[in-house]
Amino acid sequence: MRRFCALALTLALALTMFAAQAAVAQTPFEISSKSQLAAIVKRGKLVVGMELKFWPFEYTDEKGQPLGLDVDIARLIAKEMGVELEIKDMEWTGLIPALQSGKIDLIISGITGTLERAKSITFTDAYFTTGLCALVSTKRAPDVAAAAALDAPGRIIAVKTGTTADTVATARFPKAQINRYKDETACVQEVVNGRADAFFYDQISVAKHAKEYPAATKALLTPFTYEPFCIAMPKGDFDLWNWLQMFISVKKANGELDQIRAKHLGQLLN
Repeated sequence: MRRFCALALTLALALTMFAAQAAVAQTPFEISSKSQLAAIVKRGKLVVGMELKFWPFEYTDEKGQPLGLDVDIARLIAKEMGVELEIKDMEWTGLIPALQSGKIDLIISGITGTLERAKSITFTDAYFTTGLCALVSTKRAPDVAAAAALDAPGRIIAVKTGTTADTVATARFPKAQINRYKDETACVQEVVNGRADAFFYDQISVAKHAKEYPAATKALLTPFTYEPFCIAMPKGDFDLWNWLQMFISVKKANGELDQIRAKHLGQLLN
């Protein structure tokens, strides 16, 4: 009798636990409805973080309105989602923390997808590819013809804090002195004024600065890294990632990304 009672009690407990688990189980539809993509659509607003100081990808006009390649991509994403766009302008080093804390939905700000960054945030495929190049001082380094020559004692390399150039310079140019600055403009001025041998940045920006200061600088426009500019999002939301992947795939195939690139980049490298 005791064995029968114990068996009945065990069975009753098992059934209760099964029923409780069944009650809280979520269907794929329920999981999808709780995704960040669904939340953005329901809210009616997409919040994108950028640092509006990175011409021609994101900057402002004389009225303070956002412009640039990344701005147009963000606008196109919002249009296809059927929501309004809010751009939050913030310092570069604050973008990833803002994404992780939920203050912004995406980063579209010329951010390079790297294996290290991908440990803490998720990236789409690249919508634009470039590479690090060197803006070289004609005063301090007139003889330098390749970036590798800057890895030497006495050489000074300017980099923007928190960028891939910062990481690459530290790892691959250990013999040189690395000076870090918060703003791109400050790095350029170090080269222009002969206080640094070179400034490492993306190919488009280096070409632009060399044209601005043709007497004081020269551009080494052969990239020494691969820099895929990707859309960044928080970890863990497949639906949003899948939608963005489809967005990039479709817009590449139908030529819209090429049109945006041509609009903002034109003949900059010629």
